[in-house]
Amino acid sequence: GLDHRSGFIPILLLMLLVPVLPASAHPQCLDFEPPFKPLWHLEFCTQYEEFGCCDQKTDNVIAERYWDIIDQLEVSGYELCADMLKEIMCQECSPYAAHLYDAEDPYTPVRELPGLCFGYCSEFHGKCRHAVKYLTENRLLRDTSGRDASTFCSLVDLSDQDYCYPNVLKSQDLNSNLGRVAEDPRGCLQLCLTEVANNLRNPVLMLHAGDETHRMFIAEQVGFVWVYLHNGSRLERPFLDLSGEVMTTQWLGDERGFLGMAFHPEYRGNGRFFIYYSIQVNSKLDRVRISEMKVSANDMNVADPHSERVVLEIDEPAANHNGGQLLFGLDGYLYIFTGDGGKAGDPFGKYGNSQNKSALLGKVLRIDIDGRDSSGKPYRIPPDNPFIRDPDARPEVYAYGVRNMWRCSVDRGDQVSRYGRGRIFCGDVGQNRYEEIDIIEKGGNYGWRAKEGFECYDMKLCQNSSLNDVLPIFAYSHHVGKSVTGGYVYRGCESPNLNGLYIFGDFMSGRIMAERSVCMGDTKTCSFPGLINHHHKFIISFAEDEAGELYFLATAYPSAMSPFGTVFKFMDPSRRAPPGKCKQKPLPVKVRGKKVPFVPRERKSPQVAFSLLSLLPFLLHITSSVMFLWPAHSRLAEVTQSQMKSMTTAASVTTATTTVTTTTTMSTTVKPKWKSVDKKARQKNKLKPWKRKKAAAKPQTKKNSLGKAQPKKTAVVKPARDKAKPKNNQTATADFKSNALQTPNVLKENKGRKVPNPRRGAQRPNKQDKNSITLRDPPRVFNAVLNTTKSKVGVKTNRTMQNQLQGKS
Repeated sequence: GLDHRSGFIPILLLMLLVPVLPASAHPQCLDFEPPFKPLWHLEFCTQYEEFGCCDQKTDNVIAERYWDIIDQLEVSGYELCADMLKEIMCQECSPYAAHLYDAEDPYTPVRELPGLCFGYCSEFHGKCRHAVKYLTENRLLRDTSGRDASTFCSLVDLSDQDYCYPNVLKSQDLNSNLGRVAEDPRGCLQLCLTEVANNLRNPVLMLHAGDETHRMFIAEQVGFVWVYLHNGSRLERPFLDLSGEVMTTQWLGDERGFLGMAFHPEYRGNGRFFIYYSIQVNSKLDRVRISEMKVSANDMNVADPHSERVVLEIDEPAANHNGGQLLFGLDGYLYIFTGDGGKAGDPFGKYGNSQNKSALLGKVLRIDIDGRDSSGKPYRIPPDNPFIRDPDARPEVYAYGVRNMWRCSVDRGDQVSRYGRGRIFCGDVGQNRYEEIDIIEKGGNYGWRAKEGFECYDMKLCQNSSLNDVLPIFAYSHHVGKSVTGGYVYRGCESPNLNGLYIFGDFMSGRIMAERSVCMGDTKTCSFPGLINHHHKFIISFAEDEAGELYFLATAYPSAMSPFGTVFKFMDPSRRAPPGKCKQKPLPVKVRGKKVPFVPRERKSPQVAFSLLSLLPFLLHITSSVMFLWPAHSRLAEVTQSQMKSMTTAASVTTATTTVTTTTTMSTTVKPKWKSVDKKARQKNKLKPWKRKKAAAKPQTKKNSLGKAQPKKTAVVKPARDKAKPKNNQTATADFKSNALQTPNVLKENKGRKVPNPRRGAQRPNKQDKNSITLRDPPRVFNAVLNTTKSKVGVKTNRTMQNQLQGKS
C-alpha cells in the first residue's frame, strides 16, 4: 500500500532536484576511434598532446604542409594569418575531429576544412582567404573564398554550433570529462557501461515488441511490467500489473514470481503476447502458468487485464527450479523452458523429471500457439516435434535433460552472411560443480541428471550407453562462478568489436564473460561523458533492444521487493561505428499518461548512490517470520528485529575502483622532429594543393610475440615500455576484474545467518574439481579460453552464503 512508499518520498524529492545532464556526444577521431594520449609529446599541434587524435607521425605531416603553405604566401599573408592557419590545420588532432569535419554522417563526404563558427570564419576569410587554395582542392570552396565572407562562411559552417571551431573549445559539457584510452596490458577488451533504468525490484527481463517503436518492456519479479520509451523515460502507468496473481515473497532467494514474457512475431498486427509466472493453489500447491494476453484496444502501452487465456499449467513439487524462459523461434513456434521441479539432484522418480520424457519438467517445450487441437487444448503440436509419435513422451517435448535453464536467446545471425541465424543459446545452472552454455537442438538430451557439465553426476545413469547426450558448448567450474545467467550474441551496430561475441554472466560472482577476454575498462578508459565502469553484483538477466544493442539487468540485493535493480547498456570505447550509421527512426508512440524522466543514479566516482534510510519501512516490514524456500538444506534463518535495526543504520552504496598499474622505463631517446624550418631546403620542393586521401588515424600498431601492441618501426628511437607485472590468480578468468558497486550494508552477513541460493536449491556435498573451465573439443562457438570480468562487491560473506546463494537454479 501507500504506507510502504512513504519512506521513499524524501529520496524522490531529492532526486527531482538533481538536474538531468544533457546528452553529450562522445569524443571521436576521423577514423571513428576514440582519442588517445600520444606516446611522445607533439612538436607542432602541442595543444592536443595531452589528449587528441594525432600521433607524432601525423603531427609531422601537418607541420610539413603548414610550412610549405607559408613558403608560398606573400610576406603580408604570412604575418596576417600564420596563427589562424595553424589553428585550423591542427583541428585534425582535436578529440572532436569527427564532429568538426562532419565525418560522423555516412551520407556526406568528409570535409577538407573543419567547421568554423561564423565570427571566427569571417576573421579567417579577411586574413587568410588567399591560403584556401592550398588547403583544399574543392572547387566550390576555392571559388567562394574569393567572394564575400558571408557566402564562404555559409559553406564551412556546421549545423550544430556546439561543434564548430572555436565553440567546441568553450563547451564545458564537452570538455570537462575527456577520457583516455590505452591498450590494456592484460590484453582484454575493455568495456564500459551506460545506465539506462534504475529503481527496479528484481528486474527479471527486458525485451522489445518487435513493432519498430523501439520501446522496451521491463518486468519485475513481483509482477509489474513497465514501458520505457526510446528517449529513456518510463510511463507512469504499468503495461501489466499481475502483482495480485503472482506468487512471490520478499525473502532473499525466493525465485518464484513473474519469470518470462514473449511477444508474438506478429504483435504489431495482433497485439498478442505470452507470460510465464508462479501461482499458488489453495495456499499449498505451487504451479507455473503460461498464459496468452492482448494489448488494450484503447492504449498501446497498456495490456488488457481481462484478456488472459491460460495456455498451460504445470505443478511444481518444490519452490525452486521454476525455469521461466519464453521465446519465439524463427519457425514461429513458442518455446517454453521449464525447470526440473526443484530440490537437489532431480530426485523425482527413478530417473528424475529431466530424463523422463512423459513429464513436462526439465524440458524445452515447443508448441504452435496459433490454433487449437482436436482435444480442446489452446495450442497445436508442431508436426515435426521430435517425440510426437513416441507413446512414452509428451508431444510438446522438443528437448530434455535440462536442469534449470536461466535465460535463453535467439541469435539474429551475422548482418551480412546471416551465419548463426536462429541458433538458440541457453545457460543451464548446475548443481555442485559446473555451469554450462548449450545450443538447443531438436530432440537433444542435455544430460541432467546423469551429467553436470561435461562430468558425471549420477554414475549409474551416466554409464548408460543409451544416454547419447548433447555436450555443452562451454562449461565452467564453481571456482569461476556458481550460477550462470545466459546472454546474447551481439549483433548490434554501435560497437563493431563485439560483433559475433556471445556475452553472458554469472549471478553469484558478478562476472561478465565472453568467448574472448573482456573486462570492465579502467577509470580513464570509461571517463567519457555518461559512461561508468562498475555495476551491481547480482546479474539477473541480459537483454537486446530492437536495434540489437546489448544490456544486462543487475541488483545489489536480490529480493523481489528491494528497489535496487538497474539496467546497464554495454559500450565499447575502443571502437565506435559512425553514429549516423546507427541512427534509428522509431515509429511514434501515442502516450496517454504521464512520463517519468530517467535520472541516473550511478556515478563515475565512489559517491553515495542511494541511502538505505529510504528503505526503512520496507526493512521493518520484512522482519516478521521465517521463510523456508525448499525442503532440503536451503532455508533462510530467522531475521530478528535487532538485526534489521542494525542493518538500517548501514552506510550506503559506494563504488570500488581497480586501476591497472604499469611501470614505464624511459631510455635516452631521439625525439621525432617535424620538417626543418630552413626555407632554402624546402624551396626545392614545389607545393601542390593538398588532397585528403584518408582520415587521420591513431598510431598504427602491430602485435609482438607477447601479444602486446607496439608502434610500427620508424626512423626514430622511441621510449621502451615495460610489460605489466603479472598478477597471481587461482583461475584463468580471475585476472579480469571490473569495478563494481559495493552492496548495501543490508547484505552484510550477520553471524549464523544463512542466505539461500536463488537458483540452485539444496546442495549435495561433492569434492571440487581442480579444473576451473572446460571447453568442448572441438569448440563450436568458443575459440579461446574464457576470460571474465569479476565484480568486487563489498559484502562480508561466509561459506554458507558462497555455497547457498548461487543464483537462479
